[in-house]
Amino acid sequence: MPVLTGFSRPPGRPILSVMAILKIARMGHPVLARRAEPVPDPTAPEIRALVADMVDTMIDAPGTGLAAPQVHVPLRVVVFLVRKERCTDLPGDGPVDLTVLINPELTPLGAETDKGWEGCLSVPGLTGNVPRHRRLRYAGYGLDGKRFEREAAGFHARVVQHECDHLDGILYPQRMADLGELGFVEEIRKREAL
Repeated sequence: MPVLTGFSRPPGRPILSVMAILKIARMGHPVLARRAEPVPDPTAPEIRALVADMVDTMIDAPGTGLAAPQVHVPLRVVVFLVRKERCTDLPGDGPVDLTVLINPELTPLGAETDKGWEGCLSVPGLTGNVPRHRRLRYAGYGLDGKRFEREAAGFHARVVQHECDHLDGILYPQRMADLGELGFVEEIRKREAL
């Protein structure tokens, strides 16, 4: 099952093991500019260990999602969750438990796009107003090796698109048509509060 509610450690990895917080690659590092490789076996122990370390790193950062290239591993693996307070009122945009998505495929559902402010652990301190597809279908594999498929809208769709962009060597500023909508988080917060 791809959703790991109450995730702490995968089987075979002791609960008392030391958390592995991985170093996050920052914009400019070559690992973030290349296409990641497919994972041949989503059930492999090394993938399970990578995912556990990615989850530890994402929670520590703290973040909403993390892609393997962000932790210097050029594989097509993302982890994410959607908290209730980030959801929009669009159908299909609700809270999502911690999800592992391996070898994802994304299909936009319609041509509608929305702009929204995004941050990124690989672009620390900055935020940008990024256009994304409003609705999409995504599919991929979980740690159990089973393929699953979901439809998403709003923030849920935005998170999936953002994280999957990392797998193709794309950072959110590259999606922006107007770099005047890119700035430091604290400055944008002041400006948006006006």
